[in-house]
Amino acid sequence: MPTSESHGRTPRTPEDRGLRLVWWLPPLVGAAVGLALRLIYSGDAGQAFNAMMGSFAILTPIIVGSVTVLIADVYGRRSWGYYFGVAALANMLFILSTLAIFIEGLICAIIAVPLFGVIGGLAGLATGALCRFTRWMRTTVYSIALLPLMLGGFEHRIPLPAAVDTVVGTRFVAAPPEQIWPHLLDTPRIAPNEIGSAWMYRIGVPLPLTATTESRDGVLIRHVEMGKGVRFDQVSTDWDSGTRVKWMYRFAADSFPPGALDDHVRIGGLYFDLLETEYAIESAATGARVTATMRYRVSTHFNWYAKPVARFLIGNFQERALELYARRAEGG
Repeated sequence: MPTSESHGRTPRTPEDRGLRLVWWLPPLVGAAVGLALRLIYSGDAGQAFNAMMGSFAILTPIIVGSVTVLIADVYGRRSWGYYFGVAALANMLFILSTLAIFIEGLICAIIAVPLFGVIGGLAGLATGALCRFTRWMRTTVYSIALLPLMLGGFEHRIPLPAAVDTVVGTRFVAAPPEQIWPHLLDTPRIAPNEIGSAWMYRIGVPLPLTATTESRDGVLIRHVEMGKGVRFDQVSTDWDSGTRVKWMYRFAADSFPPGALDDHVRIGGLYFDLLETEYAIESAATGARVTATMRYRVSTHFNWYAKPVARFLIGNFQERALELYARRAEGG
């Protein structure tokens, strides 16, 4: 019978299998530490120890990355690339574990991956430097690990910022204004391929299904229905038939059924809200120019990350929505 030696291969030894186990052990332990912190940070929005705190979103990837590299370095000196990569990997495994046990939703998980991966990787590099050039790396890591337990109990008492931002988008439509206007009010039977390419829907926001408008005492009320039972109204605060309409969002207690959206990103919630959307139609030589203006609020203690993410998602949605209205108006 042929053997490994007869083919020129060195047989695997228990030591080889042990090294493979050692390679996986640091990121698994780091991910477990992150999961333990996430279970601690299970408080409701606005309460102590909730997962939207800066002390969780910033310190957790640092701790996960630091613990991972600290354990890895026990088994031997590693490269700088390894320090960054294994720390980022541990954070990704941690986020995947929160999805696996249903304590985090897909939307929040996808948004968190870049933040946790980069911060965790940088923390891995810093910890690797401590391991190489100092003798007190363990003390430093243990001290950092205590910070979330200390800060999570009172950070909720610090007022959240109310950062209001505006996104403006414009699209030329090869149709006259009177042919565009009806589609801004009534958009029935929205197919997934008409709007589903927007990134907010790709990462888990329910797809819009239909929108119909009625007039009550001179006020336009647009009823929007989305997947997973989401429904809300847009109420006109200013409008001129065929020219412009400004919508204010109105949400009811049952607008978002349980599980329809992650609580952390629920529209009208503590951390995010859509304030108003305005559409304006301006005649052009061979059609019309439609301008969409959306105002929204982001309120977190890490707005330096949350605001650009929100701006990208809303701006991308706005482009897809204008494409939808243009395609329907140009199609007659």
